[in-house]
Amino acid sequence: MNPDETDRDSASKSGASIVGKRDPHSRGPGPYVMAADTLQGDSVVDPNGDKLGTVAHIMLDVPTGRVAYAVLSFGSLLGMGGKLFAVPWSALTLDTQRKCFVVGTDKDKLKAAPGFDKDNWPSMADLQWATSLHQYYGASPYWDEN
Repeated sequence: MNPDETDRDSASKSGASIVGKRDPHSRGPGPYVMAADTLQGDSVVDPNGDKLGTVAHIMLDVPTGRVAYAVLSFGSLLGMGGKLFAVPWSALTLDTQRKCFVVGTDKDKLKAAPGFDKDNWPSMADLQWATSLHQYYGASPYWDEN
């Protein structure tokens, strides 16, 4: 592939999509296999490019080894206050050129999303909670992949 071409992957239904140019001759990790800590702190933007927050945590489903959620920090100032939102991994697109994630929602929908604060996390393994969250974002549940 020519590095000037746009690389658009349609990820499995449980994974994040990847868009952007990539250099097939580059060495090292990414964008397909990356250390989770290199993604923490990345901006999350809406489809118009407006910043919604940053990736605070990447949550793994330990028994399956799948990435379940990105926890988005929204409205915090220097880590104080603000809300956290679990966003299904499959609802995100990694934009390699802008070095950010894009989620298909706007700020108002995010504000209305089920959120939590840093001291009161939901039980992310609760199937009812997880199902409603995936429905909210219109994302396929990661546990349904064959």
